[in-house]
Amino acid sequence: MPEDSASWYPELLSIVIPCFNEEATLGQVLDRVRSAPPVDMHRQIIVVDDGSTDASVAIAEAVPSDATTRIEVIRQPSNQGKGAAVRAGLARAQGDLVIIQDADLEYDPDDYPALLAPFSDPEVHVVYGSRILGSRNSSYWQYYWGGRLVTFVANLLYGSHLTDEPTCYKVFRRELIQSIPLEAVGFEFCPEVTAKLLRRRIPIHEVPIRYHPRSFEEGKKISWRDGLIAIKTLWRHRWS
Repeated sequence: MPEDSASWYPELLSIVIPCFNEEATLGQVLDRVRSAPPVDMHRQIIVVDDGSTDASVAIAEAVPSDATTRIEVIRQPSNQGKGAAVRAGLARAQGDLVIIQDADLEYDPDDYPALLAPFSDPEVHVVYGSRILGSRNSSYWQYYWGGRLVTFVANLLYGSHLTDEPTCYKVFRRELIQSIPLEAVGFEFCPEVTAKLLRRRIPIHEVPIRYHPRSFEEGKKISWRDGLIAIKTLWRHRWS
């Protein structure tokens, strides 16, 4: 295993990809996840289809496994929500580390080396990719304030110093994330896992990432209502 933190990677990385009607982008995401650096890293790609009615399942099942990459497809019986899909993927994960990867091309798998590097320190257990610390294009700002509000509430309630709580890019040591009882069904997965980590006083490290938001016309599914649910979730778990 490389000792230089800039080139550190786990023996096996599990990548959980929740998916609902993402036929337009899923194939590209899988190609980029397979080829993301470091290229010789072994990876377990777990696509969790959340009741898609398009060709998402067929696209995922058509991707072959190879010597370094194992593709697994989980089919949910119905559309249950992102949180339910992520939890199903986490239960199947076998890697040393687990990363959540959206299926919509908003997050760049080329950021994997930056996300993995902090884990060269055995005391690091969780890393979030921060869009605030990273480069942003102009379309990001229409979603900026909602995420900042959720992050502010998380910091206020838990005494943390996060810059981007709602980020998709969350990386965990597998033993840790599988030890946390999670209940989320929808987009409230993010605030639930953050709340439960902070309640355990587990430090969350952040690294800069790139972000390319899509519009609602292009298929973006999260809305301002999900931000309100996130705040409610953070509050509930703070006092539960």
